[in-house]
Amino acid sequence: MGRRLRLVTYNVHSCFGTDRRLDPGRIAEVIAECEADIVALQEVDVARARSGGIDQAESIAKHLSMVSHFHPALHLEEERYGDALLTALPTRLVKAGGLPSRGEPRGVLWVEVPAGEARLQVFVTHLGLLGTERVRQTEALIGPDWLGAPMPGDARILFAGDLNAVTRSASYKLLVRRLKDAQVEAGGRIRPTFPSRFPLLRLDHIFVGEGVRVHRTAVHDTPLARRASDHLPLWADLEIE
Repeated sequence: MGRRLRLVTYNVHSCFGTDRRLDPGRIAEVIAECEADIVALQEVDVARARSGGIDQAESIAKHLSMVSHFHPALHLEEERYGDALLTALPTRLVKAGGLPSRGEPRGVLWVEVPAGEARLQVFVTHLGLLGTERVRQTEALIGPDWLGAPMPGDARILFAGDLNAVTRSASYKLLVRRLKDAQVEAGGRIRPTFPSRFPLLRLDHIFVGEGVRVHRTAVHDTPLARRASDHLPLWADLEIE
């Protein structure tokens, strides 16, 4: 049996809940409920006036006794906004950068996490709102700079984020040519994640590469999660073969 861990992806909406309350601690509580080993976050504020000027990635990580890696897709003077990875496991930042964007800037974060005899290559992203934009971003993601980059033989790929894309979309279809959809691999009922109060759309996704077995997935739908953000967290129990 290989190493088992739980990966969570969660769009935290700058820690503003559906009740309009700003509360990074509440986001941390939701993640703690998920009992995650690795957490992929989207829509994270760092030093932004609208959210009190704090480093949300660091604040949430501190609540969870984890470390954080953050990449600002949007950077306006001191204010930053983007994606983060949190974990208590050892990490190494491999790369972070932007994706082709027409509207709001989008980016991707690539972090390596040792797991037994394998090295997890964890990618975190948040794709754009326009279909043509998402296709260009996905083509970049599966290209030679990111998922198509040379990797060691013990690499195991995990890919997570808010793709703003459902299964019939062109960008989703591009990704499933390269990776396996964790919810599909797990079998059973496939659940939507957005909007949190009455989920209708499956926008948040976890994908895995070869050498990763998916045992179970779930959308974390609790009263606290429905208030904390406009998205619900998605988690997957994985075995690293």
